[in-house]
Amino acid sequence: MSKRADGQPGQGGVRDVKSAARTVELLELLASRDNPHARLRELSEALDAPRSSVYALIRTLVERGWVRVDESGSRYSLGIRALLAGTTYLDVDPHLRIAQPHIRDLNASLDETIHFGRLDRADIVYLATEESSRYHRPFSRVGRRLPAFSTSMGKSLLAERLDTGIEDHLPRRLTPLTPNTILDEDELLENLRATRERGYAVDREENYVGVVCFGLALRYSNPPRDAISCSVPIDALSPGREEVIVEALRQTRLAIERMAPFDGSVTL
Repeated sequence: MSKRADGQPGQGGVRDVKSAARTVELLELLASRDNPHARLRELSEALDAPRSSVYALIRTLVERGWVRVDESGSRYSLGIRALLAGTTYLDVDPHLRIAQPHIRDLNASLDETIHFGRLDRADIVYLATEESSRYHRPFSRVGRRLPAFSTSMGKSLLAERLDTGIEDHLPRRLTPLTPNTILDEDELLENLRATRERGYAVDREENYVGVVCFGLALRYSNPPRDAISCSVPIDALSPGREEVIVEALRQTRLAIERMAPFDGSVTL
C-alpha cells in the first residue's frame, strides 16, 4: 500500500491552475479543522505558502462571503457562501433525495441512529443522519467526515475495492480514533476480506468508544461510493440485535437500490 490519498493530482493531463488549487486547499483546510477559527500564520504554515499570498487570497474570499473574519480581524473561518454551496449539493443530489425517506423509516422502525454517507478520497462524508430518540447527540453530523478505514460505511465501500486497490482511499498513516481502531495494514485487509464475505461491515468501537456500527454499501454505482449504517451503543446490543439490525439495513438497501438511478460517473 504505497500510494496514499493525501491529495489529487490533475487528471487527464490537465495541469492544475495554481491559484484555483490553493483556493480549494484553503477552503478544505478551514472545513477540516477541529477549531474552526484559524490565524493567518496557521493557515500559511499548513498550506506551506507565503503569508502575503495566503492573506491576499483570504481577503478575496472574505469579500465574496466564502470566509469570515472575527471582530479582532485576525481569525478566520468558513463563511455563509460555503453553507449555501453545501446545502445546494444536498438539495440536488438524486441519490440522497431517494435515500432520505427510507433512512427515516428505518430510524422509526429500529429507533437507532441511521446514517447515509459518501466516500470522498480517504474519508466518509456524512450526508444524512436520523438520530435515535433514546440517545440524541447535541450536534448535526451532516457534513462531518471520518476516516473510511475505521467506519462501517467506509469499510463496506473499501471491501468493494479490494480487487482494484484501496490505496487511494487510505490516509498516509493510519491514526487511531479510539484504542480499538485497526492500525495494522494486514489486519485491516483481513477485516475487509471478512466484510466482503459477510456482506456487511462492522465498526466495533473503532470511532467512538461504546458505539458499534453496522454498514452496507449501496450498489447503484460500480464501484459503490455511497453507504448506509446503523450506530448502536454497545450496552444496547442485546443477543440477536445485530441480526435484526443487519436484516433491516439489507431491506432498506434493496428499497433504495430499486428506486435509485444507476450512477456511471464513479471511477476508481
